[in-house]
Amino acid sequence: MAALFITDFKWVNMIRDILSKIDENAINDPNAIVYDNLGKQNNYADLKEYSDSLAAYIDQLEIATGSPIMIFGGQEFEMIASFLAAAKSGHPYIPVDINSSEERIESIIKIANPALIIAIKELPVKISNRPIVELKQLQDIFTENSNYQIEHAVSGEDTFYIIFTSGTTGAPKGVQISSDNLLSFVNWIIGKKFDLPKQPITLSQPPFSFDLSVMDWVPTLVLGGQLKAVSRELADDFKRLFQTLPEYNPQVFVSTPSFVDLCLIDPDFNEKKMSNACYFLFCGEELTKKTALKLIDRFPKAKIFNTYGPTETTVAISQVEITKKIIEKSDRLPIGYPKEDTGVAIFGNQQQLLPEGETGEIVIYGQSVSKGYLNNPEKTQAAFFSYKGQHAYRTGDLGTLDAKGLLHYCGRKDFQIKLHGYRIELEEVNHALLKSRFVKQAVAVPRYDDDHKVSQLLAWVVPRENDFAKKIDLTKALKEDLKEVMMPYMIPSRFVYKESLPISANGKIDVKKAIAEVNNG
Repeated sequence: MAALFITDFKWVNMIRDILSKIDENAINDPNAIVYDNLGKQNNYADLKEYSDSLAAYIDQLEIATGSPIMIFGGQEFEMIASFLAAAKSGHPYIPVDINSSEERIESIIKIANPALIIAIKELPVKISNRPIVELKQLQDIFTENSNYQIEHAVSGEDTFYIIFTSGTTGAPKGVQISSDNLLSFVNWIIGKKFDLPKQPITLSQPPFSFDLSVMDWVPTLVLGGQLKAVSRELADDFKRLFQTLPEYNPQVFVSTPSFVDLCLIDPDFNEKKMSNACYFLFCGEELTKKTALKLIDRFPKAKIFNTYGPTETTVAISQVEITKKIIEKSDRLPIGYPKEDTGVAIFGNQQQLLPEGETGEIVIYGQSVSKGYLNNPEKTQAAFFSYKGQHAYRTGDLGTLDAKGLLHYCGRKDFQIKLHGYRIELEEVNHALLKSRFVKQAVAVPRYDDDHKVSQLLAWVVPRENDFAKKIDLTKALKEDLKEVMMPYMIPSRFVYKESLPISANGKIDVKKAIAEVNNG
C-alpha cells in the first residue's frame, strides 16, 4: 500500500537540546564568526551574550508563560539573537518580515496576541496595548552581559516558533512548530542523509518569516558554522548579488529553485568562481530538470538535494540527491524519501489509502507534524487528524509513492500555488484585489511553464468606471492599492482587463476555466 513509516532508527551524534548545543559552541569557540552581513560580522560570543541578556530582560517583564513574542525585521543578526532569547526564556517567537503589509502585521497581532514585540526595524503600524522593544533599547539590553541560566526554555511539545502562512480568506494562519518538531528536523539535516560539512559556511538568503530559513540558520548554528546573509535589497540588486556570492563562497547553499535560477543568469556562478560550494539544498517549490542540469554543469562536484515539506510539517520531511541518472529517467524530479520518524501516505478522494503508484493527496504523519494553527481550531480540525496513532496533516499536494518508497509530486489539489518559493492562496489574492476601489470583479490566474512550474501570476479584472486615460495608469493605481493589503510577492505581475469573467454553472467565477484559457491559449 502507498504508505511509508520507519520507527526503528538511530541518528549518529544526535542533538538533544538545540539551545544548549548552540551555547556550547559559543563557550568552546567564542571568537568564531557566526554571522556575516556584507562584512559586518558577529561571533558566537556575541550570540550568547545578546540572547542571554535579552532572555533575562524578558523574564523581568513577567509576561504569561508560553505567550508568543513577535520579532519584526529583515536579515539582521539581531533577529537570530532575539529568536534564541525568546526560546531561552520559554516563549515561541513569531518572525515578521519588514516587507509585510500593514494589514498583514495587524492580522498577525490580532490572531497571535503577542505578549511582547521586538522591533529591529521601525514598525509601520501604531501599537499601544503591549510592550515594544525597539532597536536602540534592544542594543542596550544586549550589552548588559547577563550570566543567564537556561532553566525554563521551550522544550518538548512547547512551541518553538510560529510561522504565518497565507489564509484563504485574507487571514494568515499561524503554524505552531514545537521544540520536538524542530529537534527532529535538525537531527535529520545534520545526519548521514545529507552529510553536511563540520562548521559549514552557509548562505542565509530566505527571509526569516519564510520557514525555509530554518533549514539554513538552525543546523548551521548547531554545527558551529557561519551564516552569510543575503538581504532582500542585495537579492534585488543583481549586479551586487553576483559580485557578493563569489566573495561569500559558501559551502552550503540553501534556497528555492527560483533563487538559484536567478543566480544562474550570471555566467560566473560556477565552481571556478565559487570553489567551496559543495551542497545545494532546495525546498519551497518544484525543482525542475532544466535547473538541475544547469547546476550540475556549473558545479559538477557538488551534491544537489531536492527536499519537500509544507510549513505544517517543519520545513521538509523528504530528500533525495539529484544526479544525472535520476534526471534522465524522470519526467518530473522526485521529491525524496521520507525521514525516518515521519510517515507518508497517499489518500484518495474518499480518504482511502491508495495502492502503490496511484496519484492522490499526500498525507504526512509522525514527529514532524505541527500541533496546528495558533488560535484557529476550525482550520486546525480541517487540516490535521490522527492516522495510525500519529498526528497527521493533509497537505493538499498530489503525489505518488513508488515501489522504493520514493515520493513524487504531481501538483496541487486546490488553488494554492508556489511562486518563487512562496506559498500563495489564489483566494487570498482575489480577496485583496476586490478591496481596491478600482475593481468590480477579479480573479488571480497562474501561468505555468513547460516544467509545470508557476512562472507568472496574472490578474483578470473587470474594472469599475474610472477616469484613467490609459490602462497602464489604472494598473499603477491598482498596484498602489494592493501594496497596502498584501505582501509584494503576492501582487500579480500582469493585469488583464475584461468586460466579464467566466461564470460556472453554480453562478461562481469559473477559476478553472480561466486557468485553462491562460495556459492553453
